[in-house]
Amino acid sequence: MWQDLDLTVNKIAPDKRTEKPPQDALGFGDHFTDHMFLMKWDRDNGWHDAEICPYGDFSMDPAAMVLHYGQAIFEGLKAYKGENEQIFMFRPEDNLERMNTSALRMCMPRIPVDKVLKGLKALVYLDRDWIPTVDGATLYIRPTMIAVEPALGVRPAGQYYFYVIMSPVGAYYAEGFSPTKIWVTDKYVRAVKGGVGHVKTAGNYAASIMAAEEAHKAGYTQVLWLDACERKYVEEVGTSNIFFRINDELITPPLGGSILGGITRDSVIELARSWDIKVNEKQISIDEVIAACEDGSLQEVFGTGTAAVISPVGELCYQEKKHIIAEGNTGELSKRLFEELQAIQNGKVADPFKWILRIG
Repeated sequence: MWQDLDLTVNKIAPDKRTEKPPQDALGFGDHFTDHMFLMKWDRDNGWHDAEICPYGDFSMDPAAMVLHYGQAIFEGLKAYKGENEQIFMFRPEDNLERMNTSALRMCMPRIPVDKVLKGLKALVYLDRDWIPTVDGATLYIRPTMIAVEPALGVRPAGQYYFYVIMSPVGAYYAEGFSPTKIWVTDKYVRAVKGGVGHVKTAGNYAASIMAAEEAHKAGYTQVLWLDACERKYVEEVGTSNIFFRINDELITPPLGGSILGGITRDSVIELARSWDIKVNEKQISIDEVIAACEDGSLQEVFGTGTAAVISPVGELCYQEKKHIIAEGNTGELSKRLFEELQAIQNGKVADPFKWILRIG
């Protein structure tokens, strides 16, 4: 698998391997596989020293620029194990291309997608025994790039690390596939057009923590963000894109510079349209959503993202008023999309969209 790659493979010693956690108690992001992928960049050499090595610490100078100026981007994707131990990844090239979009916006070097994809396949294959086999569990993959040049001064760094770590995970939300409760904030904002809301940079998530904590204290799972200018139009949930089914039309906010273009979002749009479901990418105000909920035309709401795939929403709280959606039940389209995406991701049904990459 890795013999023809321009990278070093340093396997962990058998007696140093980590004990695998029980598959019914994985949590999310709590355990990590035995190996990681690492490569380095500087202005003189470009990307170099690519290696698969044992998972472990690496050192940074206290002046590493990521610690001071926030040049940090990442991605999230998954590997699955199907029948006969066949391994699949879902749209990995799209994730790596999106990472390059983030890199350009953050003045960071682009990664060589073909080379990284080959290294990623080798890493997943090497740690294939870590891929869970129980329903709903997967191997979560986190590519990351950080600025490591030791210097003070606001400018693009001259040295970077790119690395990939992997974690066997269960359901992202404690509710599993049961409907979640979402808190709508008009107090805080996530991003504005012209900013970095459309890329997956670490600072976006740091800025969202306070609102998320307030939502959790109020008993809600996640935050639904409104636009930063008028605080009127729906944008996205903290960890996912958002969809509303109103009068049999599927509506999701358009990508316009302040919303992350989710891989799962795009997959849902393609899949729904292939079923002849009308999909409309358009602005929708929170007032329109509430009105549709009150008059019964709001049939269901769900989020989409790599971590949870499809996350049904059973309740919205806006300006301290609770609005129950579909009597708090999972919608039929949410369930159908979830089951079909899971079946494609696990290689159980045909993949007409060519989203699946087989490994091994």
